[in-house]
Amino acid sequence: MIYVDTSVVLAQLLAEDRRPPAELWVEPLVSSRLLEYEVWTRLNGDGLVRSHGEAAQQLVGRISMLELSPLVCGRALEPFPVKVRTLDALHLASIDFLRSRRVPVTLATYEDRMVRAAKALRFDVQPLP
Repeated sequence: MIYVDTSVVLAQLLAEDRRPPAELWVEPLVSSRLLEYEVWTRLNGDGLVRSHGEAAQQLVGRISMLELSPLVCGRALEPFPVKVRTLDALHLASIDFLRSRRVPVTLATYEDRMVRAAKALRFDVQPLP
């Protein structure tokens, strides 16, 4: 299972210079419900809902969501081996929750700080172009 973060979804939606390979979107995907909020906040803030809203709904709808429950997010209250931002901590906590349930999960991200944190936590990281 591949855990996608917001950087990957926005790269796909906004046709940025680097985009995930098409093969990624046929894999079983998971993320925190946080991803949905981050995507819509960005689209609303940039005035892109009219042009990108339908594609965002379809793409986000393709991803299984972990709810932001105390059980999932409890890990974010604990220290991390590297300095992380709040939203990153919530994504990393979601991955840790899956891993604690013996769900094989790999992080897909374009964020260097997330890669560093994931590696410090010994999470698998999906190489992206």
